Order: sequence, then C-alpha cells, then structure tokens
Amino acid sequence: MNIPELSAGTSPALIAQALDEAGCVVVTGLISEDDRNAVRTELAPHMAKARVVQDDDPSEFYPGLTRRTSALVARSPAAGKLVLDQTSLSLCDHFLTPNSEYGYQLHVSAALEVGPGARRQILHREHDSFTFFDHPRPNLIVASMWAVTDFRADNGATLIVPGSHRWPERRQATEDEILAAEMPAGSVLYWLGGTLHGAGANTADDWRYGVILTYSLGWLRQEENQYLDVPPAVARDLPEELRHIIGYRMYDALGFSSDGEVGELPV
Repeated sequence: MNIPELSAGTSPALIAQALDEAGCVVVTGLISEDDRNAVRTELAPHMAKARVVQDDDPSEFYPGLTRRTSALVARSPAAGKLVLDQTSLSLCDHFLTPNSEYGYQLHVSAALEVGPGARRQILHREHDSFTFFDHPRPNLIVASMWAVTDFRADNGATLIVPGSHRWPERRQATEDEILAAEMPAGSVLYWLGGTLHGAGANTADDWRYGVILTYSLGWLRQEENQYLDVPPAVARDLPEELRHIIGYRMYDALGFSSDGEVGELPV
C-alpha cells in the first residue's frame, strides 16, 4: 500500500476517504512560503534555545541531533493559524466527532527540526497512551505534520506504515511496509491515531523542519498540557475559535472553572 497524495483544493470527502483507507495521506500546497517563513521566524528564538543531544541513546524515544519546541499557540500566531486550517478541521469533523459529541481539541503542538546524523525514531502510534481501548482502537486522534522545508527520504522525512491503523496490536511492520512520506515544503502529512509512524533518519547535510499538530476527542486528557503552555493570561487574547480548540471551553459537564462561566475565561 502506498501513501496517497492529493492537492490542496481536493474535496474534503476525497481526502477523508484516502485517509480512512490508508491511515495516512499527503496534501500538497496547503501552506504558502510566506506563512512557512512566519512560523520559522516566530519560533526561531525558542528553537535556538532547544537542547540538542549529541550523544544519542538508541533506546530513547526521541532521537538526538534534533531541535524541538512546543507551546506553539502561545509562541507563534502563524502556527495558531495552522491549528485552525479548514482541511484539518474537516478531517477532525469526519473522524473525531462521531466519537466526541461536543467536539475535539488540540492534543499536541510542536516544531521539530531533524539534524544531519539523527537516527530513525522508534515507530509508534499517537493513541498509544490510551491503553483502555483494544486494538484496532476507535478514532481517538487525527495528526498532521506540516512541511516547513522539503521532506526527503535522506533528510528525515516522516516514516509511515500505510494500513497499520487496522492492524492488531502485535502485528509488526516489515521494512518494505515502512515508507518515507516525501513531500515538498508547503505540504501536510495527515495520519490517524492508529497508524504506525516515526521520524526518519537524516543522512543528508540539511535540517528537516516540520510542525506537528494533533487533535483528540474532547473528553480525553491532552498529551500537551495546553493550560500550562497557554495560560489564561495568554489565552484571553487569542481568537475565540483558537481559545476553544485548545480547551478553554466546557465539554458537556467536563472542564468547569470557578473563574469563568461554562469553562470560558472571564472578560
């Protein structure tokens, strides 16, 4: 099975169909060069402070020789725009709302720059934390990787295993089933929470830069603590839709606060 590739402007229904069948899909041309440059510029001070591990331990989940920063909604208005991208939200509507009546939320936000010499990451699934559910699990998460630079097989393009979202838990991927999601800058790789994936090894001389944004059912605990990364003093000034999707709203009876009404911030 291959990684489906579609272009921006393709109907959301066709993108959702491809994602459902393969567990992953690349959509090209979703982010302009100006928007990519804005993300890099706004996050540059934080990426510059990121610790880069030189002596890599192969048993560690995160490979060394990689820069990472999170809290993107608080740190980059341009990244906040990506969170609300309509293609992403249409896929969340399709895959998450059937299991989450009152909506979904931002699960993880991070910028990842994979450097020359970085090893391949251990393959994993986004929903691995939610062990209550048996495999194959229901749709709990929709994930996206935004290509700020070109993603190539030699510079650490995300590795993905098409079809693995339907596998039983103990099924292991063979090498020929693991594909590099090569895509030009401006593209987005989407995958479902049950799809095996991981960062590729970088054997080139350039750094591969991507932004990962994942979304989860509104009643799940978020992997990234958005309320610490985007505290009320910051969230208060965000657009309402962005504030809501990071969790500043009620989910049915969940998430009330003594400082606001129905989970909303006081004004």
